[in-house]
Amino acid sequence: MSYVGPDFEPPRPRRSRRGPLTVALAALVPGALAGYLVWQAVGDDSGGGSDRAVSPASSSAPGSDSPSAPASASTTDDGKPSTSSAPPSSSSPSSSSSKPAASGSLKGKVIVIDPGHNPDNFRHSSEINRKVNIGTNWKECDTTGTSTNAGYTEARFTLDVAHRMRAILEKQGATVKLTQDGDRSFGPCVDERARIGNAAHADAVVSLHADGSAAGNRGFHVILPASVHAGAADTRPIVSASRDLGEHIAGLFVRETGSAPSNYVGDGTGLVVRKDLGGLNLSTVPKVFIECGNMRDTKDAALLTSGAWREKAARGISEGIVGFLHG
Repeated sequence: MSYVGPDFEPPRPRRSRRGPLTVALAALVPGALAGYLVWQAVGDDSGGGSDRAVSPASSSAPGSDSPSAPASASTTDDGKPSTSSAPPSSSSPSSSSSKPAASGSLKGKVIVIDPGHNPDNFRHSSEINRKVNIGTNWKECDTTGTSTNAGYTEARFTLDVAHRMRAILEKQGATVKLTQDGDRSFGPCVDERARIGNAAHADAVVSLHADGSAAGNRGFHVILPASVHAGAADTRPIVSASRDLGEHIAGLFVRETGSAPSNYVGDGTGLVVRKDLGGLNLSTVPKVFIECGNMRDTKDAALLTSGAWREKAARGISEGIVGFLHG
């Protein structure tokens, strides 16, 4: 997600399109499983809007702290696919089948939403390419993010979903903070994004993204922090709670959107563990990333560019947060 246009997307080795359902997927709520089975049955049906052409951002140096960097998965930050999928968990996402909490039920809870990238990052290549300490090593401050082939940018997508989530969660009484609201000239850098959640003493933080993988790679995945204890990074206190948050979000995202877990990372679980992301490594509060789909696949892009689908995505992520906070 560190590039803008298709010319920056290197070929990726393809995994099998649909592997056997894992324990995590089988444990999803009945409605979510039904949605997944329908997705498999229709195969090529995309269901959703069409790409909306916008002025694409200028290109920027690849390989940063952001989920859409097209370099090898293990070298980018904030969400690009990694070869490490989520290990088996004793907890089950089935708890995410609970209905949304009543209005006002989140009073006293603080939720931080981190819309990945910034619409104007492309205008500040030197600033976003500046290296920052992510605890274990140094990475670029941020990237421009990816876009659909028609030019609908990831930064626009993440802000739109963030605004929808804020409305949903504030209606239930939560205090909601955004790491950026299109009100900055660039960034914030990934280390600052982590600090914003930490300083807010957030009960949950979700970083929103859309992937920039090869065409044919479809579906969503939630990225969980690995247990990291090096330099300034110590995720050990948040690993368990972050997994719980991620499992709730994965289950509700399937149920609300009908989208399937990724067919190219996560082995069908929709969960991936990463230890190279500054946004997770530096967090001291429960935090996950979600790649809502692949902007470079035309079928996923049709969903990501649909306002109706983005509302479903916002509802699924929000309800996952609610389920997590209610235990």
